Amino acid sequence: MPLALVVAPAGYGKTTALAEWAARDPRPFAWLVLEPGDDDVARLVAAIALALDEVEPLPRGALAALRADGADGPDAAIARLGTAIAGRRAPFVLVLDDAHVLASDGARDVLDAIIGNLPPGSLLAVASRSELPLPVGRLRAHRRVVEVGPRELQMTRAEAAEVLGGLGLRPVDVELLVQRTEGWPAGLYLAALSLREQPDRDHAVARFAGDDRLVADYLRDELLAGLPPERLRFLTSTSVLAELSGPLCDAVLGRPGSGATLRDLARSNLMLVPLDRADDRYRYHGLFADMLRAELRRSEPEVEGELHRRASAWHAARGEADRAIHHAIAAGDVDGAADLLWGVAPGWVMGGRDAVVRDWLERFAPEEIARHPRLALTAATSDVAAGDRDRLEHWAAAAARGLAAAAAEPDGPDAAVADVLGVLAARDGLDGMRAGAAAAAARLPAETAWLGVCRLLEGTALYLSGDREAARGPLEDGARHGAVAAPLVQALCLAQLGVLALEEDDAETAEVCIARARRQVERTGLGDCPLAALVFAASALGRAQRGRVDEAQRDMREGTRLLATLAEFTPWYAVEARLLLARAALRLSDVVGARTLLAEASRLARRASDAVVLLQWLEDGWGQADSFSSAAILGPTSLTTAELRVLRLLPTHLSFREIAGRLHVSTNTIKTQAHAVYRKLDASSRTDAVSSARRLGLVDL
Repeated sequence: MPLALVVAPAGYGKTTALAEWAARDPRPFAWLVLEPGDDDVARLVAAIALALDEVEPLPRGALAALRADGADGPDAAIARLGTAIAGRRAPFVLVLDDAHVLASDGARDVLDAIIGNLPPGSLLAVASRSELPLPVGRLRAHRRVVEVGPRELQMTRAEAAEVLGGLGLRPVDVELLVQRTEGWPAGLYLAALSLREQPDRDHAVARFAGDDRLVADYLRDELLAGLPPERLRFLTSTSVLAELSGPLCDAVLGRPGSGATLRDLARSNLMLVPLDRADDRYRYHGLFADMLRAELRRSEPEVEGELHRRASAWHAARGEADRAIHHAIAAGDVDGAADLLWGVAPGWVMGGRDAVVRDWLERFAPEEIARHPRLALTAATSDVAAGDRDRLEHWAAAAARGLAAAAAEPDGPDAAVADVLGVLAARDGLDGMRAGAAAAAARLPAETAWLGVCRLLEGTALYLSGDREAARGPLEDGARHGAVAAPLVQALCLAQLGVLALEEDDAETAEVCIARARRQVERTGLGDCPLAALVFAASALGRAQRGRVDEAQRDMREGTRLLATLAEFTPWYAVEARLLLARAALRLSDVVGARTLLAEASRLARRASDAVVLLQWLEDGWGQADSFSSAAILGPTSLTTAELRVLRLLPTHLSFREIAGRLHVSTNTIKTQAHAVYRKLDASSRTDAVSSARRLGLVDL
C-alpha cells in the first residue's frame, strides 16, 4: 500500500490526523508542508530531498544534485529523485501536506515517481483539500491506495462532547450540533466559541447555523477568498437548491454548462457533497449552504425570489411536487404553491401521507388559507383524514366563498369538490348525503379521487338506510376508483362491502373484502389514520365470528385507539364504528366493553336517526348485552382467551383429543379449559355449554 490519500475541505483536521498517526507509527516521518511555489518541479524535488534527508541523510552528492536548479530539465530531476527514494534502506513515510497547491503536470510526474520507487514498507501520505491528478483509479484496482475523506474525519458525538465540554450542554444539544455541523470538526470548534459568547445557551444552540458570524468568516476566508466572481456567483445563486444537478442549475441560472462547473467544484476545496457515484447530483454542506444563502440575501436580495420560482417550475415540470412546493413558498408565490399543493393533496391525504400535507399547511397563516380557495380545499381534505368535522366544514365553506368571489366556474371541478367536502359532514342526513354526493359526482372528471369519495358516500347512505342491494354497486365502484388514487377510500368501501356480506351470512365474501381493506391500510401506512377505525372494527367483527380470538382482540384495540383520536366527526361513521366494535366485543364475551361502546353509540345515534340499519344494530346489541344475566356476566366476561378458543370448537364434532391437536396443546389442558367454560357458563355438559353460549351470542346458531 504505497499511497494514502487524505482529501477533505478545510477544517476537517487532516494535519491533526496525520500527526496522531505519526505519533503511533514506528517508522520515521518526512514531513513537508507545501506552498504555492512548490508547484515548480525543481523546487518541489529540492523540498522533498531536504525532508527525506532529515529522517535519513542522503549521500552528499545525491542531496546536492537534488537541490540543484534543474538546469538539465525536469525529467532528469524527477529521475534522480526516484533513484534516491528507491535507494533508501529503512522504511519511512513521506507526508506532503497542503498538496492541493500542486496543479501542474510536472508536479504530478513527481508524485508518480515517488509512488513508483518507494521501497517495501514505505508510504507516501498526501493531505489535500481537493482531488489530485493522480492515477487513483489504477491504484484502487490494484489495492495500492487507502483513501480517507470527510466521512472518516467527521467527529462522533463523543468526540464532539469533548470539544464542547465545559459549556454545560445537554446530550440532546450536542447531538443537534453534530447534526447541524455534520461532524465537521472546525464547525464544532467554532460552535463552541460562539456559544461561549452567548448567555442563553439553549436559544443559541437552537439557532446555530452557517450564518453565525464566526462560521461565516471562517468559510469566507478559507473557501471563498480568491474565487473568480463568476464562480462565486454560481455558488450563491445555486445555494437556494437542496440538491444540485447540471440541468437544474442550468434552469435556475438561465445558462448552460452547470454540469461541468459542479464536477470542477466537487474536485476543488469546496464543501460539496456528492449524492451519487456518477458526478450527477450533489448538495452543499449544510453550514456552507447557510452561509452562501446569507451572502445572496446580502448582495442580491432581489434575485432570490426569481431563483426559487425557476426552481419550482423545473421541479413541477418533472412531477417533483415536494420540491416544487418548497420553492414556490420560498419565492412568496402563494397562488403557485396553492395550485401545486392542491394538485397532490387528495392523493397524499387518502394515501397515508396526510402528515406531509399538514406540514405544508403550517407554512401558511390561517388568513392566507382562507384567501386562497385551493389552500382551503387542501385544509378541508386534510381534516377529513383527521376526522375533524368542524374544521372540515369551516375550510369547505371558505373554499366555496373564495371560488364564488373569484367568479370561478360555478360547475367546475373545484366547486364540485367543495360540495363533496360539505356533503361529508352529513348535516342533511343520509338522504342529503346520497343526493349531494350523486350531484357532485356528475360534475367531476372521470379520473379523480373525489369520484371514489362520492361513491363511498352514496353506497354508505343506501346501505345504512336499509337498501343493501342498491348500496353494493356504488361501493364496488368506489373501491375501483380508490384503488390507486385514494387507498383510504378503497379500504372504507371494501370494509362496508365486508360488513354487508356479514349481514347476509356470506362469510367468504366478507373475509375477502375485509382482508383486502386491511392489506390496503397496512400497505399504504394508513394504520394511524383515524378514519381507518372502521376498517379495524369490521375486521374485529369478522375475525370474532370466525373464532380468531387473538386477532379480533388486536383489531378491537386498534379500532378503539383510532376512534379516540377522532374529533366530533360525521355521526353515521362514529356510530357504525362503535357498533361494529360492540358486536365484536359481545362475540368475545367482553360484556363490559360492549356496554361502554353501546352507550357511546346510543348518545351519538340521536344525530343519525335515519340510519335504520344502525338503529337496528343498536337495539340488537342492547338486547344481547341484556340477555347476559347477572350471574352469566360474571361467567362469560371472565372467559380467558384460551377458553374462548376452546368454546368456539365445542359445537363441532371434534373430540377433546382432536381439539388439542388443532390448538397444539395437550388433551389434559383442553379438558381443564373445557370444564372451566362449563363452570363459567353454569353448564353441566358440553351440550349445555354450547346451548348457553349460543343463547348469549358467543357462538353461531
